[in-house]
Amino acid sequence: MTDSPVTMWFAAGFVLIALFLSLRQKLGMEKEILIGTIRCTVQLLAIGYVLQFVFHADNPLFVVLILVMMISVASWNASRRGRALSGIFWRIFVCLAVTETVTMGLLLAFDLVSPTPQYVIPMSGMILGSSMIVCGLFLNQMDREKEASRGEIETLLCLGATTRQAVQHVLKRSVKASMIPTFDAMKTIGLVQLPGMMTGMIIAGASPIEAVRYQILIMLTFSSAASISAVLISAMSYRLWFTRDGMLR
Repeated sequence: MTDSPVTMWFAAGFVLIALFLSLRQKLGMEKEILIGTIRCTVQLLAIGYVLQFVFHADNPLFVVLILVMMISVASWNASRRGRALSGIFWRIFVCLAVTETVTMGLLLAFDLVSPTPQYVIPMSGMILGSSMIVCGLFLNQMDREKEASRGEIETLLCLGATTRQAVQHVLKRSVKASMIPTFDAMKTIGLVQLPGMMTGMIIAGASPIEAVRYQILIMLTFSSAASISAVLISAMSYRLWFTRDGMLR
């Protein structure tokens, strides 16, 4: 049904609803809606053709290049939450690369997914997307927690605490806050929402039970990826909130 150009044009009508509501309520979101729509369409069409080529080529090198590109884009997007932090991009890049390597490595090692581009790339995209959100949430929360606890942190530093000791309680709250959305989603999945992969498999004609099994695998992988990402990014980045002489920025 969706392969018809006419159907796709009709689908664009949903954007008109968003534009109408934005104009009606004077939200000023028209530019963002249009840019988001155009970027979404162009990016998905482009990656569709790229993936079609990669799937047919079945070359591990192309898969690696795709994964590096995905990690780079995810790192750039998450690092925008911490523009003032020098070197945050590369820390997030390493964090996402390690998370991807550990989670996908375990999935392949235990033969939970097939080692083919058709499985590795889409599942890696979901893992990296989830981890990217965790990193972005951590940076946002860390900034807020740092400002709210500035007096306490500086007092601990004056009393001789190391930077890690002074900021430990802030790190814990920030890590927890970055992981909450992932685990909250797990609590309501199947009751409030039917996830994209599960829905796609059912629409494609797969058995609902088979689709559910794949979705359970993905959600459990998400929980692991969120935990790894949150802990890694906190350990690798907390020093960026301090100067070289150990003073809070």
